[in-house]
Amino acid sequence: MTGHILYSFRRCPYAMRGRMGLHISGIEYEHREVLLRDKPEAMLEASPKGTVPVFVKSDGGVIDESLDLLRWTLSQNDPENWLEFGQSDDLIEWFDGDFKHHLDRYKYASRYEDVPRGAVNLEHRTKACEFLIQLEEALLQNKYLRRDKPSLADIAIFPFIRQFAAVERDWWTAHDYPKVRDWLAGLVASDLFKAIMVKHDVWKPQETNI
Repeated sequence: MTGHILYSFRRCPYAMRGRMGLHISGIEYEHREVLLRDKPEAMLEASPKGTVPVFVKSDGGVIDESLDLLRWTLSQNDPENWLEFGQSDDLIEWFDGDFKHHLDRYKYASRYEDVPRGAVNLEHRTKACEFLIQLEEALLQNKYLRRDKPSLADIAIFPFIRQFAAVERDWWTAHDYPKVRDWLAGLVASDLFKAIMVKHDVWKPQETNI
């Protein structure tokens, strides 16, 4: 193997985390865009659980959890000091657990209950909003969640808030989370996010010499 390889899916919030860490740290790698409905064998051989991101290091080691990848990239180079508050954060764990639980059942209600495809679950939307209230309060203290510039918590959480905001655009715009909306808009408009959201053709095994 000649270098690092990333298996990714552009719209996946977990993969976004990994790509942001790789970009900010300046680590070079081969990007392999995949379709989640047609996962390549090489990716499944590296990580049988079949979720993205999957990062295969040049030494053959595999990182297949987004936070692990984000933390590993920053351990190599952390030019923006995202790890100022350490590699763990209770806020991230809270969002990865309880918020993600409600987000999935709000956005993908038909996967969890007998409702039409595309329906949303308003009970889970309400539960998710309890987390937004906590973000709103944090953003009254600082421009970002922990300080006046992005840190690990912002980078780890905002892709999921972006996903939440996209479920019902009109509802999101009309409701009273001005600090969260501004925070999200700024991160989505950042050069960092634009850079990691560049579109890639779907990777085909015959197109690589590795």
